[in-house]
Amino acid sequence: MAANGVTALSIWLAARNSAHTWTTGIVGCVLFGILFYGNQLYADASLQMFFIVTSVIGWRQWRRRTGEVVRPITRAALPVQVGMAVAAVVVTVAYGGLLYRFTDAYMPFVDAGVLAMSVVAQCLLMQRKLETWPWWLAVNTVSVPLFASRGLWLTAAIYGAYWCNVWYGWWRWRRQAPAEAAGQAVA
Repeated sequence: MAANGVTALSIWLAARNSAHTWTTGIVGCVLFGILFYGNQLYADASLQMFFIVTSVIGWRQWRRRTGEVVRPITRAALPVQVGMAVAAVVVTVAYGGLLYRFTDAYMPFVDAGVLAMSVVAQCLLMQRKLETWPWWLAVNTVSVPLFASRGLWLTAAIYGAYWCNVWYGWWRWRRQAPAEAAGQAVA
């Protein structure tokens, strides 16, 4: 329950474009790592370690020592987006195959797909790219039924709420990007 609450706060802060998303995210990742490992979702458990490291990096990229926002919201170039999509498919197949062959992982290819898409989404989020939101939408769309199938009902419900939050974040970032490019603050 604590993992869901802390991570929900972190994701809401991401949609609000707040650098505090990173610090709260670290706590949520530790808690989710324990939960997922105990439910044989090994790719999701290892993903939490990735999120912890990238949360530290993301926080540093988003903030200066004075607390000012450094990096404006921008768009990812089309070749970068295509490359990330291809990489996500390759990682899904390769890691899913490893999990299938060498572990007792539950739904290894779906679990690996969540990992691959989450890595892409997180990398885009760290760079404050608008395209982070469609990737998070895909992650949450797949995660809700995955977690429900393991009986993680609260986590599935929270990920359903994250799915809604993605739409809010996407809308807010699209609204905020032109103002940031012009050097204005948007509340």
